[in-house]
Amino acid sequence: MARTSLIVEPKGHVMTWLMLDHPAWDLDTGTPIRALRTPTGTWTFTGSSERMATLICGDGSAPVIDSYDPVSLLDGRVPVGLAASLHRLGRVERVRNPDLWEALATAIVRQVIRAGQARKMHRAFRTTAGEAAGSTWLIPTPEQTLALSAEDFAELGMAFKHRPLQAAASAYLTHHAEWAQLAPDALVKALQSVPRIGPWTAGAAVADATGDFSLYPYADLAVRTWAALADPATAWPTDEPGFAATWRRLAGPHLSVLTVLTLAWGDHHAQVDQGSTHH
Repeated sequence: MARTSLIVEPKGHVMTWLMLDHPAWDLDTGTPIRALRTPTGTWTFTGSSERMATLICGDGSAPVIDSYDPVSLLDGRVPVGLAASLHRLGRVERVRNPDLWEALATAIVRQVIRAGQARKMHRAFRTTAGEAAGSTWLIPTPEQTLALSAEDFAELGMAFKHRPLQAAASAYLTHHAEWAQLAPDALVKALQSVPRIGPWTAGAAVADATGDFSLYPYADLAVRTWAALADPATAWPTDEPGFAATWRRLAGPHLSVLTVLTLAWGDHHAQVDQGSTHH
């Protein structure tokens, strides 16, 4: 099988931040690593302290690396303080998730709990029930997820994730071909027909799978928290509807870029101050 490698690294003199917010990135060793399942093979990434990543593709294909540039926000709409913080961060690159099942299962794991807990739970789920991929693990397939008992989930500390994950696995096996044909906004609606999947989970999953963060639940606690920390001089609304309306107005045509860059700023902040991680 053909194997190719790709280096994702800063381009020219522009600082680039490789976003490692996704809980599938294993960060415990100090060298970030991640594996992703695709329809034709497995991709593995190895990062570095400089936020570069070497990608090994088992099928000769290349990943989609989405790039988000803060220069697009310097049009006067975004408050000066927030724009300055995001501009200092630099361009952000993020690996788009080619596996809708993993994106959906990850969003379910992230429901309600803090980011640090979600990362530990995601890793436990992968290492216990998933497949090894080099020195990391792939998330369990829908079939593997359905094969787990309630007791298995309880032993993983995931008893409250048992029913939503298995409902999603069953729905994915039934509808994945249909879902693959849907436009992103229609997919967000379709996913909400699955029990225990609401707007937050559906939006987070589709943003992960498409790279379009205008679909992310941009008024959630993470975005509100990071916006306030990145720009404490602005009086941000603290309620979700008020924040959402303000965020849309400030973002204009750059809603996806503003949202993902703010989350990336939070990712950077959390790496510096491990006690401040939120979801």
